[in-house]
Amino acid sequence: MMAPIQGIIFDKDGTLFSFADTWVNWALDLLDALSNGDQSLRQSLADAIDFDLVHSQFRPTSVVIAGTVDEIADVIHDVSGLAKPDIKRIADEIAATTRQVKAPGLESSLTDLAKSCALGVMTNDSEVPAKAHLASVGIEGFFDFVAGYDSGYGAKPSPEPLLAFCKVSGLSPAVTLMVGDSRHDLIAGRAAGMRTVGVLTGVATEAELQELADVVLPDISFLPAWVDAQTPA
Repeated sequence: MMAPIQGIIFDKDGTLFSFADTWVNWALDLLDALSNGDQSLRQSLADAIDFDLVHSQFRPTSVVIAGTVDEIADVIHDVSGLAKPDIKRIADEIAATTRQVKAPGLESSLTDLAKSCALGVMTNDSEVPAKAHLASVGIEGFFDFVAGYDSGYGAKPSPEPLLAFCKVSGLSPAVTLMVGDSRHDLIAGRAAGMRTVGVLTGVATEAELQELADVVLPDISFLPAWVDAQTPA
């Protein structure tokens, strides 16, 4: 029988927060800011990040879903010629003030899980806006570890940032769980030697996640009961 879960490292967007409800608004604001009224450029920028302007939604292939701000800036730079540092700065400024739409049962789930587990967040977003997002809904205190792609540990799907959480928490990967909404999250978790849980509050489907996950749940409100069920009697 497996040892009880003692640590949980969460993805942020699509896991703690509803991806579409949060990041569609960010994308529209970013496209407006970068295109400066040029509708042809706005369409080109939308195409670059695989954002459907007609239906206001991300395509499953969008770099925004699991990519870093660097990767987003790369594809925007390639079609627009805008300077990458400017793209990143504007993207982060907009992200820091974008209203976060919480996943169902967010606070109650974290409260239950924190009773027996160390909790952390690893996102391919930048660290500063990530911390601002957690603080904006009053959940920053649940986490002893918050890292972005720019925190010095690397980015998912590399396992290194997840292993950094284990080092900070003093835990083995064998007793640590990775919870995320994308294949990048679960690939990183598996590579780190962790158990993995997929959630469906992002863009990926159950079929896309299930081969990499111990279980796929509708959202994190189902997680405390699942974690409890893993504890040996």
